[in-house]
Amino acid sequence: MTTLEVLSDSEKNRVRITGVKAMQLQNQAGQSLVKVETDAGIDGIGEAGASGPMARAHLSHLEHLLIGQDALEIDKLYTRMVNQQHTYRANIPTVSGVDIALWDLAGKILNRPVSTLLSGRFRDEIPLYINTPGPDDWFDAASCRDWAQRMKEAPQGWKTLKFGFERLMGNGLPEGRYATGQMSQTLTATEMDVIQRGYENCREALGFETDFIVHCHNEWDLPTATGLAQAVASSKPLWLEDALPVWYSDSWKALKQASPVRIITGEKLELPREFLPFLMNQALDLIHPDLVFAGGLTGCRKIADLAELFYIPVATHNVGSLVQNMATAHFGASVRNFVVTETRISQNPLIDEMAEEKVQVVDGKLVVPDNPGLGFTLIPEVLRENLMAGEPYWD
Repeated sequence: MTTLEVLSDSEKNRVRITGVKAMQLQNQAGQSLVKVETDAGIDGIGEAGASGPMARAHLSHLEHLLIGQDALEIDKLYTRMVNQQHTYRANIPTVSGVDIALWDLAGKILNRPVSTLLSGRFRDEIPLYINTPGPDDWFDAASCRDWAQRMKEAPQGWKTLKFGFERLMGNGLPEGRYATGQMSQTLTATEMDVIQRGYENCREALGFETDFIVHCHNEWDLPTATGLAQAVASSKPLWLEDALPVWYSDSWKALKQASPVRIITGEKLELPREFLPFLMNQALDLIHPDLVFAGGLTGCRKIADLAELFYIPVATHNVGSLVQNMATAHFGASVRNFVVTETRISQNPLIDEMAEEKVQVVDGKLVVPDNPGLGFTLIPEVLRENLMAGEPYWD
């Protein structure tokens, strides 16, 4: 039995769900906060990978599955939400927000941190990586050194960075050369050479005190993706991210077989069923789910367990608010094959302002909270001040 099952046995049917709500804050990657209310006066908070209006629309079709139900029967509620089909197919980003809120609620009811309810902790702090556009000028040594020094001097002690090569457009690549997210674009051999030299300059400036990830946006065809992997290999990145269009095809397997660097994808995939073909076909070196898109804590735990059968590590995509960061912290603490997560900590001030408890990052690692639930207490006044225009406050 899981820790949740053991602890919740004495609490069965004591706390029932009375409402589900959502609202969107400014500058939080288009995502929204979700609240699950109960008849015990305890609320759970989650984050959905959907806007406020979209999440509320989908919540209106989830209410009949949730209202009146035992708040601690998380797996049953998750299964009911995910399996909804006609006439309104389940919106997994909204389900993700509800699931995270249910785990937060369970921790508060049982007076335990979420990670101890999931499986117990493998670690008390989780490694982070931060996004950067790279140097202002990738072909100016002083510019590269200044950028590298700023990254190294950050008080959070970042050890890993992620950056694409958008800044090379207009500086080695033609202005507007490509558009992120538009599938199956190509690059020429001469353009690959520019990219290779740019990343080599970044590596020289960073040295080997700092690791980095090469960022793509699911925009390249197979020859270009393979060429990119070969071009950046000399600068020794951790991995190449999202180099092909989102869905599985044998092109992903071909890329992994030809690539001299690790290949990763997954931030736009949902549920174990969309990760399974990548794993079965040995098409990735790591997977990259996002808790607020892929199925919440319950769904991503299932994905991580599936990946472990194939000896595949898990890194997480995360561009959300404090809520997603704390949910990811508990996920990372409780997953054996977890390696690192993305974060906007230090780039999004609201992450550290929206709760009474301050975010703790030491030597590039996020300290996992020990408080019940996800471990934070939101500040209503700050949330109200940062609502998107026209958004309700938990209505």
